[in-house]
Amino acid sequence: MLLQNLRAKVGARLNGDKEAGFTLIELLVVMLILGILAAIALPAFFNQKDKAGDAKAKEYVHSAQVAMETYGTENGGKYPNPENDKTKFKAALEKIEPTLSSADGLKAESKSGVPAATADKGYWISVEGTSGDFTLERDPTSGKLEYKCTGTSGGCVNGGWGE
Repeated sequence: MLLQNLRAKVGARLNGDKEAGFTLIELLVVMLILGILAAIALPAFFNQKDKAGDAKAKEYVHSAQVAMETYGTENGGKYPNPENDKTKFKAALEKIEPTLSSADGLKAESKSGVPAATADKGYWISVEGTSGDFTLERDPTSGKLEYKCTGTSGGCVNGGWGE
């Protein structure tokens, strides 16, 4: 009787009856696939926080630029000159665009190092981002805009905004 039961159990095992688990190889293959997927996906997720902070800084710079151009349009193409009043420059922007008061590290000044006659025709705006400062400069003579940044990660690529 014992021998018959043993033969029946061994025979059932060899035929695959009542097999309810995975083999070690199957488990290792699944773990390997999950590990590869995690190695690809996780670095992309960790970088998103830096990119979000940089996108916020870029948006503040753009809002400040729109406010600055609005000020210039309303004042005959001239921008506030901080040599006359140091607080006037930022206050003028915040009056046009109130959300700029919550911008961390917002700095706005006339373009330095240019002749006094054109100092009120150019400007630079800078906002602190996660990976560095994002700056927009308007050349006083040509009106050309330059987008610069400091930092090596997030939204800053090779000293530019990396659009």
